[in-house]
Amino acid sequence: MRAASPAFRFTAEPLGDAFDLLAAYRPEGVFFERGGRGVAGSLGVPSMTVGPPEPFGIVETLRGFATRHHDVAPVAMGAIAFEQGGGHHSHQIVIARRTVRRTDRGRTWRLDADEPGHEADDPQPFQPVAGAAPHEPFNELQLTPGPTPEVYRAAVAEAVERIGRAELRKVVLARTIEVDAGRPLDPKTLVHRLRAVDPDAYVFAAPTDDGVIVGASPELLVSRRGREVRSNPLAGSAPRSGDPEEDRASAEALAASTKDQEEHVIVVEAVAEILAPFCEELTWDPEPVLRETPNVWHLSTSFQGILRDPAPTAVDLVAALHPTPAIAGTPTDAALAVIEELEPFDRGRYAGPVGWVDANGDGEWAIALRCAELRGDRAILFAGAGIVAGSDPSLELDETERKFRAFLDALRWG
Repeated sequence: MRAASPAFRFTAEPLGDAFDLLAAYRPEGVFFERGGRGVAGSLGVPSMTVGPPEPFGIVETLRGFATRHHDVAPVAMGAIAFEQGGGHHSHQIVIARRTVRRTDRGRTWRLDADEPGHEADDPQPFQPVAGAAPHEPFNELQLTPGPTPEVYRAAVAEAVERIGRAELRKVVLARTIEVDAGRPLDPKTLVHRLRAVDPDAYVFAAPTDDGVIVGASPELLVSRRGREVRSNPLAGSAPRSGDPEEDRASAEALAASTKDQEEHVIVVEAVAEILAPFCEELTWDPEPVLRETPNVWHLSTSFQGILRDPAPTAVDLVAALHPTPAIAGTPTDAALAVIEELEPFDRGRYAGPVGWVDANGDGEWAIALRCAELRGDRAILFAGAGIVAGSDPSLELDETERKFRAFLDALRWG
């Protein structure tokens, strides 16, 4: 891979509408899909990475490329770290040797890159993935929490005390579990499983400094199509149940929860304040809506807007919004300081933006949640909970445990 260069040229060819984007994904590449729409890329020569510390100028680079078909624009895709600032965990935005993209209109395109005067390699053929039987459940000896449950509860209690002293209104505290799988973990097979379990999620895979981050996020940070902008923050959650009556009672309790409503309002206020200056029109749900995922109920608010002309690009909007209180807290600086003090690990790309942007400035970016970083035969799982006044340390710990259990079950298929 190399630094971005305006000498690149793209050719675009249509593919059949039934093409599975996952067939175009390679573990060193990028995959991002929801409901069959999205992008998948495989690397090789002349793939490119956009160097740290700043990924947000990528659209100008893409606009400098030539393309022989104007119905589809060149695409860059990848994952941005939770905290920017260069160094080890910054970002990995790639322009792939071969990209397959399915647009909102349902058209599927293959984009191949070449560089005049340089011989391009021959990309590997598309390889569909088939389902497989799950491996045995992981045992306790294979799982190492960080921090331990006791330390996490103490951190939550400390955060609640600081909120009570008005040092901040909310902070999101996360935990990890390291899994020693005892076998190589396959990102493509895991993506296949995650997509099957929750087709409404933003299923993603992207390279990191140490491996591949794979996940199925329920949360849209921002999308941009021309002058149309959308965002769908989530905050406040409750467990799902296999019993219909118990499940409905859990959802109703979430909707009535003062603590969860407060957590959600903080996020909605922040997103509205950030997006409003970019928009001619901006509307959002007047009340939180219950959103169901396979394992968790969420409080959800959908934003829709019309951007001012000239419209900011999707990555401009990412830069303005990230990190929202949904994954950091508020005030942002105070929350980030508490996270740095109380979380004994670097989040890397967990809770950072993941998605794509094209040469028109259009794009779609989720937040990298419900995810793990795969490192050969090991995986680092991440889960967090939003802490506000009234948060109970044991309940917040239970929320992270539920999220871990769901992903551990999916990881058996990887």
